[in-house]
Amino acid sequence: MSRFKLDDLGDGRFALSGEMTFDTAERILRQSEEPFEAHTQLEIDLSNVTDSDSAGLALLLEWVTWANHTVREIRFIGMPERVSAIARTTEVERLLSRGERWAGFIEAPDGV
Repeated sequence: MSRFKLDDLGDGRFALSGEMTFDTAERILRQSEEPFEAHTQLEIDLSNVTDSDSAGLALLLEWVTWANHTVREIRFIGMPERVSAIARTTEVERLLSRGERWAGFIEAPDGV
């Protein structure tokens, strides 16, 4: 059986470890629904993903779509090289950063 772990690190930060593949993507998505719902800004650390494939990319794109439809920000760090390569090959790499709509946003000081 394929294995993964989704850890809630607090304050909208999560860490995914293990496999992000056809065998696990749907279960990861289901497991993420409730904890993700509680946050408007999410950061998912993927640096401990040990195996990934195109279903892993589809999972990330599903999260980005969900974030955009629910007016949330989602950002990925530690992107697995295999997922990045598939994203480049299929020309969807830029879509992975579409969930970062507020990245770099700086609030104006009061009174401005």
